[in-house]
Order: sequence, then structure tokens, then C-alpha cells
Amino acid sequence: MAVTTSPKDALMELHRSDELAARYSDVRGLVTELTSSDDLAQAGRLLNRLDPEQVLRHHPDTPLLRVTVTGHGTLVPVVPALTAELARHGILLASSLSDFDSWVFDLSDKDSALYASGADVVLCVLDPNVVLDDLTAPWRVSDVERVLDEKLALVRSLAATFDTAGRGILVFNTLPLTARLTGQLVDHRSRSALGAVWRRFNARLLTLGEEFGSVLTVDLDPLVTAGVPATDDRLSVYTKAHLSPALLAAYAREVAHLARGVSGRAKKCLVVDLDETVWGGVLGDDGAEGIEVADSYRGEAFRAFQSVVKQIGSQGVLVAAVSKNEAESVRTVLREHPRMTLREDDFVRIIANWLPKHENIVRLAQDLNLGVDSLVFVDDSPFECGLVRRELPDVAVVGLDRDPALHVERLLCDGWFTVREMTGEDEKRATRYRDELVRKDFLDTFSSLDDYLRELKVRVRLTALVDVDRVSQITLRTNQFNLTTRRLQPAEVRAWAEDPDGQVLAVHVSDRFGDSGLVGAVLTRREGDVLHIDNFLLSCRVFSRGVETACLSAVLGHAKMTGAQAVTATYRPTAKNTKVKDFYPRGGFAVVEGDGDIVNFRHDLADILPVPEHIHLTDELGDIA
Repeated sequence: MAVTTSPKDALMELHRSDELAARYSDVRGLVTELTSSDDLAQAGRLLNRLDPEQVLRHHPDTPLLRVTVTGHGTLVPVVPALTAELARHGILLASSLSDFDSWVFDLSDKDSALYASGADVVLCVLDPNVVLDDLTAPWRVSDVERVLDEKLALVRSLAATFDTAGRGILVFNTLPLTARLTGQLVDHRSRSALGAVWRRFNARLLTLGEEFGSVLTVDLDPLVTAGVPATDDRLSVYTKAHLSPALLAAYAREVAHLARGVSGRAKKCLVVDLDETVWGGVLGDDGAEGIEVADSYRGEAFRAFQSVVKQIGSQGVLVAAVSKNEAESVRTVLREHPRMTLREDDFVRIIANWLPKHENIVRLAQDLNLGVDSLVFVDDSPFECGLVRRELPDVAVVGLDRDPALHVERLLCDGWFTVREMTGEDEKRATRYRDELVRKDFLDTFSSLDDYLRELKVRVRLTALVDVDRVSQITLRTNQFNLTTRRLQPAEVRAWAEDPDGQVLAVHVSDRFGDSGLVGAVLTRREGDVLHIDNFLLSCRVFSRGVETACLSAVLGHAKMTGAQAVTATYRPTAKNTKVKDFYPRGGFAVVEGDGDIVNFRHDLADILPVPEHIHLTDELGDIA
């Protein structure tokens, strides 16, 4: 009989045989299967010993996130916890941990090692003792309020410094209010007053991002209310670790959700099973009148799950269904069942047939022009979950508990769709993808692609930057048509646009079926009589319509018109952007040098590719095609 090796033992064997770096591509699957917090912590300690550069030599396409950790108290447990959480999402961590309690110096001195590190994310981990340490007994609520005001002023000052001098994102956190502090007050009125001033302080921390674009605050209250202990008294006293290991581990998971977006691995589509997932029972056996969607114990659990799916879908996440059912029965019950919360138009695509689900998931990704690694698949069947994990390891799989009351918790616990900030485009995304599916159906009515494109009546607008957050989001979310895969936070996009030699062009597309919105960006920099295209990005929704050719033609034409002698560009190959490797050569560029990791191109502007005839192109200088 074959003996199955546990994920924990498999990781340990890779470590012992010194193969962790060489086989890092196996690590994500192994770490994902770890269910014990102790096993996950041990995995983090093992992985934290790896040299990131060694991993990248074996797996150059592995996303690398540079994180600096500073803060108050002992924070050593944060790094291995974050290492393991990022590994679950296929992200490699390069970390640096600041000296004990050096956060004020680190963030206030622009010449500190923290700023020199150029980290993508800086974590400033604060704890209640940052306040308690400044209190002297006997103290009153007014003393706590005074210290909190001083700390808030300090944090705002540090945030302002980072906002002007730092790179990437600075992450603070709220401070848990512990019984160890409130219990020192003997009257309830004082305890209430303390709770009020403490929560006002946390509320102000949570709004720092509205004032400083590079700052975010992680709210620890939801983690504590979920049952995670805020502190461990012995560790706090003896080791100065003022947040419990369990809370630091939960905090690391929250940070990993944020990091997924920063490193371009945000999930875009929620794919749900239907029977025993969206409703109770089996539609084919129980009929529309027999399934459970409300008005019973189980029915209310499924109603709650549907409500959460609907809420997620309202925020720019595409929702699709893949089910072994008859298609018309599914559509009928979604349209007509009087107690259904989710309706047919809440789904961007419904695939119901009897084919294997992994095949239908591939078909869905093709229909939406997304990579399968953009999908999260949710199902109650261990068999179906196991099959999809095996056949499509890049799909995130959420296996549901047999108790539907736990469906919501299982769906939400990994924050699959966490992004830094919603944009106006997010609210319109589902509608625009539905329009795209209509375009595909329209294409099927033509015998030639040229006829289809002519009738599509594509209009392209190339404008100066007007929506910093949306352009940043495009750099973070776009992987296929992304020539360098450089990720930019809003502050970096704004700085690029404000540079006298830099320019950020926004690409807007519309056609006979509607407005696709801001779907691309071109980042350029002028260096004397040469214009350099640093990056060219386009949403997968508008591939293969000539939009990219029209925009490139306009950029080259404007460069020539303004006296440039040449335009240079760069392509950095990745596993996901190979379809654009010939983009610059097809646009008339010649290779000037390339070492495999970076390919540099040059265009002498003698012969500029024309705008495709089927595209009507305008820019801020007026109608040019």
C-alpha cells in the first residue's frame, strides 16, 4: 500500500535535502494544504531561511515582494508568519527587520536604512504599550487621552515624511484596547470614557489614508473579535512581545491579502458551484420548489451566503457559476424563484452542463479572456475541489464545509479579492465584461475578422492622466498585456505624471456596444531627443482590436512631431506576457540589445505604422485619425 506523505513532512524533506529553492514551485501547494497554525508557523521558519536570490535563479518568474518591518516591541515572529502567508499565494518574500523599537527613527530620518531599502511595503507594527509606556501611576482617562493625542501627532508626522520620501506602501495598525488597561479603572464611567478616547484614536488611524495616499491602516479589531487573543502577558513582560503570536499571525495573513494586489496577483472572478453551495439540495432531483434558499435553518444559511456573494460582486469582482445541471433549469430558477437572493444578472457567465468542472473553468477563463490564476472556485464537493486543484493548480480552490452556516466564513477567510482601493471602474466591471461577451457573440456572426472590426466601430481616446488610482490599478492587475510588469502605487503614478520629463497617457476605449472605460496606460519619459516608453499596458478586455497599434502609432507620431529623433522601449519577459513579445517589432522597432531578462528596442521614426482603418482615434490635441 502506498504511503502518502503529509504536506508538513514533504516540506521538511525538501528542506533536509536542500531542494526548497530548486523546487519552490511546489511550495505553494504544500503550504496551502497546511491546516494547523503550528504547522504553518514551522513552514514559515523553514522558508524564511531561503535566500530569495537563490529561488529566483531557479524560478525567475516568481513574484518578489520586498518588505521592511519596524515598530514597537519584539516583532521577530512577524517575518516567518508573513513568509508562510505569502508562500500560500506564490509570492516570495525578501524581508528586513529593523532594530528593536526603532520605528520613530526609521520613519523620521529620510537617510535611514528603511528608506534606503526601497521596500514595496513597510510595516509599522504598533501595540497598546506604545501608550502604556508613557503612563505613570496614578493616571486618569485625561492622561491617556493626552498620550493618544501625542502619538497621533507623531504618527501623522511620520506618515507625512513617508508620503514624500518613501516608496511603496506604509502600513500602520489599530491598537487593541485590553482588559489589562480598562481593568485598572474601578468605575464604569471612566471605563466608558477610556473606550471612547481609545476608539477615537483608532478611528483617526484608520482615516490616515485619506490624507496620505501611500498609507494604509490594518484594523486589528475584527481579528480580536473573531477570538484571536490580543496579547500574551508572559511574552509581553519577559520578551517585550506586546502582541500575541496568534494576533501577529492573523495580522500577517491580512498583510498577505494586501500584498497579493501589490504584486499583481489579485483575484478577479469568483466561480461558484450551485447545488449545496448557493442553494440547499440538488436542483435536478428536488426541483425548484424543493431547493433551500430561505425560510428554514439551512435555507437561511444559503440566503446569507448568496447575500455575501452578491455584495462581493457589487464591488468589481466578476461572479460566475459552473454547475453540473441543466442550463435552462438553472436560469429559470435564478430568474423566477421568489426567495432567491442571487439573480441571473448577478452572474457574468453561467455554465451548466455535465462536462468535468475543470474543463468548464478553462472555458470560462477563455470566455472572459482571463488567466485561470485570476479565478477563485468555490464548491462543497471534496471530489470536485480535489479534481480542480489537481488539473488547474493555479486556480484558488475554496472547499466548503458540509454545514452551510460556515460557507460565508470559508469564502471570506482568505480575502481573495482584497484590493487597496476601489475605483469608479470597479463598479462598472461586471457590466463591461457582459458587454464583452456580447461582442464575442457578435463576432460569431461574421465570416471575417476585418468585417467584424469595421462594424464594431471602435473609438480610442488617448488622454493625459486624469485618474491616478485607476492607472495604478491597471499596473497592479494587468499581467498579459504588460510589457515590463512594473507595479506602481498611486503615489508613484502621480510622481511620474508630475515629472517634467515624464508623461502618463490613459487609454479609453468605446464601441457600438458601450464604453469600456479607462483600459490602458502608456508611461513615457523624455531624455533629450529620445522618448523612452517605460511601459505599455492594456486590459485583456480590449485585446485583438488594434487598440494597441493605434496608441503606439499616436505615441510615435507625437514624438516625431515634437522633435524626437528616436523612441526606445523595453520588454521584460514573464510567464504571462509572452503574447506581447513581438509587440514592438510589429510596430517597427528594432532590437538593440537583449539578455533574456530584458530586451531593449529602438524606433528611428522614419516609417511609422498607421492607425488601423477601423479605429477612430482622438487625443487631447484633437482628431488625428
